[in-house]
Amino acid sequence: MVFSSMLFLWIFLPLVLAAYYLSPRKIRNGILVFFSLLFYAWGEPIYILLMLCSVLVNFMGGIFMEDHKTHRKGILWGTVLINLGLLGYFKCFNFLAEIIGKILPGGLGNLSIPQVALPIGISFYTFQALSYVIDVYRGEVKAQRNFWYMLLYISFFPQLIAGPIVKYRDIAQQILERKETVEKFAAGVMRFCWGLGKKVLLANAFAEVVDDIFQYGPEAVSRKALWLGAVLYMLQIYYDFSGYSDMAVGLGKMFGFQFQENFDYPYVSGSVKEFWRRWHISLSSWFRDYVYIPLGGNRKGALCTYRNLLIVFFLTGMWHGAGTGFILWGLYHGLFLILERVWLGKKLEKLPGFVGWGYTMIVVFLGWILFRAEDFGLFCSYVKNLFVSHGGMILTSAYLDKKLLFLLIMGILFAGFVQKVYGLLREKMPGKFPENGVVTVPRIVASIAILWLCVMSLVNNSYNPFIYFRF
Repeated sequence: MVFSSMLFLWIFLPLVLAAYYLSPRKIRNGILVFFSLLFYAWGEPIYILLMLCSVLVNFMGGIFMEDHKTHRKGILWGTVLINLGLLGYFKCFNFLAEIIGKILPGGLGNLSIPQVALPIGISFYTFQALSYVIDVYRGEVKAQRNFWYMLLYISFFPQLIAGPIVKYRDIAQQILERKETVEKFAAGVMRFCWGLGKKVLLANAFAEVVDDIFQYGPEAVSRKALWLGAVLYMLQIYYDFSGYSDMAVGLGKMFGFQFQENFDYPYVSGSVKEFWRRWHISLSSWFRDYVYIPLGGNRKGALCTYRNLLIVFFLTGMWHGAGTGFILWGLYHGLFLILERVWLGKKLEKLPGFVGWGYTMIVVFLGWILFRAEDFGLFCSYVKNLFVSHGGMILTSAYLDKKLLFLLIMGILFAGFVQKVYGLLREKMPGKFPENGVVTVPRIVASIAILWLCVMSLVNNSYNPFIYFRF
């Protein structure tokens, strides 16, 4: 079940909202647990047992660490290894089997190796569980001794299958006590509608063209059509994931929760370093807190800093998928971060802002081609054919009509540039423009219009993919 489906919009969400607000406060967390488990089980009922196992292991691990302080390091490592073992099995089994098949003489022969399906959301809820046990070990939070509260933290449906990755310390008090208000609910509905619009009106429209262009291969597609596909993919992945994050944050507000922001208009960044401060913020901050800083961060000299950055971005690539393309994509970004630390960052600071922005967009643009290609050879072929006329027969005229051109322009403008201008206007004319997230009549009208357009689009078009289900 996805947020951008008619089933969720017209059946699941109204039911959970009605059950939540008509119930006494003392059972509202239980209502959320029930509907969260139903939400997850709808698509993959068997894997709900895996998620429950993860919750139980981390719940018991936290209590054991607090009750047996002399053995807490061993308990931590045991809990972490179970988490990473489960995640590694589902993420890496197929990849390792493929590598072994290539290395062994004669491959795997007649040996039949079953393909392991990736449970939806396992990367997200595993990282949430890891943040909990590590924070308990550090003494930053108390172990949760109510299993149902722990289950709510891991399984809460708005952020269960695609984030943002919520740290336990940020939500622990909200689980125990939170205040639902009309203002917060209205802001949540508005935020949800804007996220739905990103997903349905922009990302879905871009995805249909992108999938068609990429299926032919770079040799069969004209140079201009390859550029169109790559630019649309860059916009698709942003609007797809940031739209889902907006919907998650909005849903959280409807139930009184406040989640961390996950995107801050990354396509206005002036460096790769800034891009990663703005893109998938919850994942970046997770790796910073639980990998980069424990490894020493930037406190042990330049070489250790570069090593730590490469480790973090190797793992970032692996988190997205156990495949050569994902790993290279992670290391690719890590290398540019090192380059900026060595000398490029200081150079960019002395140059006009548009130079840094242009450099960053080129790096990110090529990175997304590698991310999509998932194969270095295919990536090289795609990039080569972007710049070399090669007689591909699939032309831009097959895709670029007036509607797509309009959506492309809107996608570029609302990827941060309109918001940046709005922010400047607010600074120059304080009081004239409301802050982001404030509920106003024009914003309510705009949200209703976006919701109506999304419903019409969903009724008329069943094409509704979601990239981050794969992770």
